[in-house]
Formats: sequence, C-alpha cells, structure tokens
Amino acid sequence: MDSESRAAIRVENLQKRFGEVEAVRGVDFEVQAGETFGFLGPNGAGKSTTINMLCTLLRPTGGRAEVAGFDVVSQRNDVRREIGLVFQDMTLDTYLSAGQNLRFHGQLYGVPSDRLEVRMRQVLELVGLWDRRDKDVDTFSGGMKRRLEIARGLLHSPRVLFLDEPTVGLDPQTRASIWEYLDELRRQENLTIFLTTHYMDEAEHCDRIAIMDAGQIVALDTPEALKAAIGTDRVRLEIDDEAAAAAAIKRQFGLEASSVGGALVLQVPDGEHFVPKLLADLGVPVRSVSVTRPTLDDVFMSYTGRTIRDAESAPGSEIPAMFRGRR
Repeated sequence: MDSESRAAIRVENLQKRFGEVEAVRGVDFEVQAGETFGFLGPNGAGKSTTINMLCTLLRPTGGRAEVAGFDVVSQRNDVRREIGLVFQDMTLDTYLSAGQNLRFHGQLYGVPSDRLEVRMRQVLELVGLWDRRDKDVDTFSGGMKRRLEIARGLLHSPRVLFLDEPTVGLDPQTRASIWEYLDELRRQENLTIFLTTHYMDEAEHCDRIAIMDAGQIVALDTPEALKAAIGTDRVRLEIDDEAAAAAAIKRQFGLEASSVGGALVLQVPDGEHFVPKLLADLGVPVRSVSVTRPTLDDVFMSYTGRTIRDAESAPGSEIPAMFRGRR
C-alpha cells in the first residue's frame, strides 16, 4: 500500500484565528496509519487548537484536513465515527461506575447492545480495570481515571485515537504506566495515535514528532533524527558571575552561552574534549560543569532559542483570556 493511501491524517495549510490572535499559522503534515505521532511544544503553542480542529470541535479558519479519509469540515460525522478522543481535562461522570460511563458512551456512539458488553470487557481488560467496572469513578486514582478515559475512547473501535496532554498532572510512575498501556493498545487495536505533549520524555515514545511553537511547526522527524541533526553536546556551567563568564566564552571561543535554569548552557561539537580547554582558558571560577548528549529540549532550544519551560512562562505564550477554553 502506498504512502498516499496509508495516511490516517492529512493536513494542508491548516489555520485558526481567534479575532486578532493567530493560534495556528498554516501547518502541513501527514500521519501514517499505525503511527504514534506527537505534537511537542509549550502550552499556548497551538497544539490543542490543532487537535480540536482535527476532531471537528473547532472549524478551521483556512486550509484543509482529512482524518481517516474524511474532510474535517464537510464530513464531520464521518470523522467523529472514526476517532476516539481523550481530553486534557477529565470528562468522566464521577458519580457513575466505570461500567456505566462506558455503557453511556457506547449508546451515544450506537454500539450494538449485543456487542457492547463484549467490547466493554475487552477495553477494560486492556487498561487493567475490568475488576473495577462496578466501582464509582470518584473512588479512582488519577491514573485509573485516565486509563478509564482511554478505554472509553477505544470503546467504539476508532481508527485514530487523539490524546490531548494524556498524562498531565500525573506523577512520573503513573505516566510511565499509562505509556505501557498505550503501547500495548496500539499493537492490539491496530491504532493510529496522535498526541499533544509538553513532556520531553513522553515525546520519546512517538515514531515521529512535530515541534510546534507560536502556532507553527518548526521541525518534524523522528526523535533520534531530530537529536542527531543538532550534532552538538550540551555543556552546563554553574557559575557565580554568569555575565562575566558569558562574555569570556564569547571572547575566548566565539561561542554564545545562554542562561537556562540558573546555569550557563552552550552547544559544542565534542563536549568531553572541549571542557578541559574551557576550564583552563576561561579565567572565571566555575562551581560545577556537566556534559550531556542532545535531548529533545536541546532540539526545541536550537529551533526557537528557548527551552519549553521558558516558552511557557514568556509573556504572550497563552491565548488571551477571552479565548481560553476555545483553543
């Protein structure tokens, strides 16, 4: 089967404006069937806006998109039958049991009654909650609620599962557990998974990622290819006088050093060999130094000049309050 026929999602010059705010500024990409594809970027980058357009919850201002072969504007009902969606914010009815939540969802999607109970057991066993099917959701932990929402999104056997920040607010151990379930779900259900995240370690689970900043895709490739493209190591210096050290590094080595998280950071091709020369010639006391291989945060920084954490805290990184909840 050729690439054209295997595209589960196809996006061309997709745009969304809220008044004067350009939330998504003409993005283009394809997601192949069976792929786990991620949007990586800070809050306010346009990730949720894009996913909401693909799920027919927002109408694009411009461009076009297809999901499972259907146009998101002219064939909305067809798109909705083919997708599952797990929102960033919890949408379960906590006063109902897990089973009641799934039965209600199945009825909304027209799952035949003779098929519903069988399918409920399948998806609840997939996420390890079959033995809790009769328990009220308000007794569940955060991780259990998220797993139940994923099971609900799978109940009607969608071809594409959309996950908007699927592990936000969860502790690292629970996040790792959720990803074990997702990887198994993709294998068993023959799913295409599209997710948004601002967690670097989460993006490593994707076959490919698109890095998004200020409503635009600034890079798109596999995680390993993106990191390899930087071709440099990251040297981190903890130092008392950052301004003096940055000036000395510029003067002595012709390199730019950035202040990140209380330390100076610079990119060099061979960190292990560069550090001894740096310490010998810098002429400024250094408290500590470390060298790391490229990470996705380094990739983001190389394309935007900022870390994701800095981007999230920057003025203007969020859609104005009048548009919040409509991203």
